[in-house]
Amino acid sequence: MKTVIIFFAFGISFAGVQQFVYKPVNPAFGGDTFNYQWLLSSAVAQNQFKNTSSNYGSLSSLDSFTESLNRQLLSQLSQKLFGDQFGDGNLKPGNYTFGSMYIQVTQSDKGLLIKILNTSTGEQSEIIIPN
Repeated sequence: MKTVIIFFAFGISFAGVQQFVYKPVNPAFGGDTFNYQWLLSSAVAQNQFKNTSSNYGSLSSLDSFTESLNRQLLSQLSQKLFGDQFGDGNLKPGNYTFGSMYIQVTQSDKGLLIKILNTSTGEQSEIIIPN
């Protein structure tokens, strides 16, 4: 009788046992692809950081065109400056001014030192080209 009760107790305890299977939720890790939109909208709703670095969305088409034109002009000027200086392979030290940009090229013990100063804003940049 005791053995019957013991087998009966083990039988009841093992009757509810089943194997656990892990199924991921994220579709990137093998989950259901229908979860993608829900996960994305949940992440966007929780995002506390806003992208303020891009001004293209707030610029009008005329402002965007003007900015693009300014970039192209500065690019052409810098290409001409470097073409004049690097054309024969020898960079000549000196001072150059382009509008509000003041460029100083000097030779130092570290290599060629190029200092760029924006005189209207005071921003500075320094480039070292090693020997």
